[in-house]
Amino acid sequence: MSKSAIENSRPNAGRAEQISVAVDVLQHGEAIAFPTETLYGLGADALNPAAVEKIYRLKGRDPTNPIPLLVADRAMLDLLVTEVPPLAERLITEFWPGPLTLVLPARRHIPGPLLNSSGGVGMRISSQPIATELVQHLGRPLTATSANPSGKPPAHTVEEARNYFAADIAVFVDGGPLVSKTGSTVAAISRDKIKVIRAGEIVRSELEKIVGKDKIAP
Repeated sequence: MSKSAIENSRPNAGRAEQISVAVDVLQHGEAIAFPTETLYGLGADALNPAAVEKIYRLKGRDPTNPIPLLVADRAMLDLLVTEVPPLAERLITEFWPGPLTLVLPARRHIPGPLLNSSGGVGMRISSQPIATELVQHLGRPLTATSANPSGKPPAHTVEEARNYFAADIAVFVDGGPLVSKTGSTVAAISRDKIKVIRAGEIVRSELEKIVGKDKIAP
């Protein structure tokens, strides 16, 4: 990456300029740090297997532990999954854009490390404008695992993300301080049941209000 591009990734660059530089880096298979609606995330082109592998290496993450993705809109979601069950539709209507990651059955072209043991992939539409712009301009799903080495505290500011990854990432997109303590809620969807995989910003009682207590597995 050029010196000028690195300079343009600094917080004093305008938002449009930061996004332009970040998308260029993503298109070349590299990683960025960027704000989501919960925590700072590590972003890479989720359909580029080599780029996905870089994210796992940066985090030191277990390769059998899938990472979530951001999509730009419903059209992009439909290109990545084989179906959206009615329960998922209800949750999407209520909580997207927002911090609810839904695990749905993936199509074949999704890189293997992003899939769980049942062939599902976790996705959401972010309510963070910068994150959504990045996905829209890239035109492909973006990885959104938290910007910290596995086992370390998550990054709530771009400075914290930079402290972790300055030696390995050139572009850090500044979205200001973030206040989430838990990250997104992750829920796997079958045809008639929801299983909460990870508790997060959207609590169980909120899910129950939309789909009913009987639809959420213990």
